[in-house]
Amino acid sequence: MEYEVRYYFPSEKLNDIVLKLKNIKELEMHERSYEKTMQFDHPDDTNSFYTKEIDGRFRVRVTKNSSSSKCKLSWKRRINSTTSTDVNKEEEVEVTIKYEEYDNFMFIINNVLKMKDVESYERYRTIFTNEDIEISVDEYPFGIALEIENKSSGKDSEVVVRKWVEVLGLNIKDAYRLSWDDKYSELCRKQGIEHYNHVTFGLPMPKVD
Repeated sequence: MEYEVRYYFPSEKLNDIVLKLKNIKELEMHERSYEKTMQFDHPDDTNSFYTKEIDGRFRVRVTKNSSSSKCKLSWKRRINSTTSTDVNKEEEVEVTIKYEEYDNFMFIINNVLKMKDVESYERYRTIFTNEDIEISVDEYPFGIALEIENKSSGKDSEVVVRKWVEVLGLNIKDAYRLSWDDKYSELCRKQGIEHYNHVTFGLPMPKVD
């Protein structure tokens, strides 16, 4: 089970956020990486992952930086108790795939399983960690997301997340409870911007204000 909270900020706040995290001695800063995430749906509409009953995301993600290239498959799903407290609790299962096998894996996804290509997004991610927490600074084409996720073992996951929310001077009540695609769609509606299924840098984008 994954325990996390997420906040959104204007792109102009990126340097301030990164500097604040770099000045926290307990955190280790990792290399900034480019990520592309593709989301697929079940080929049978009656078993769609996007129904309210399932409400899941089947994702293939490629991560690249100057030292490595990685690929993974992940399944993430909101459950009945996801928003029962101030900290999101979601089902998440991940499988690591050799980057060298990415093309073959995608062939199976598209041509054998015939899964539906629903949407994708690009972002740059910088991660700060210690033994208890993983804090991600995500640069989306429409704004910055700050994600605080428990990584501790044997500790109360929600207490750990709340502690780091306080360390960063944030209010747990201000966390955004839904996913990136919900935020993007919400911004497009409010700002009258065309909605794209594939959210990439260089396209006309709404902005987090």
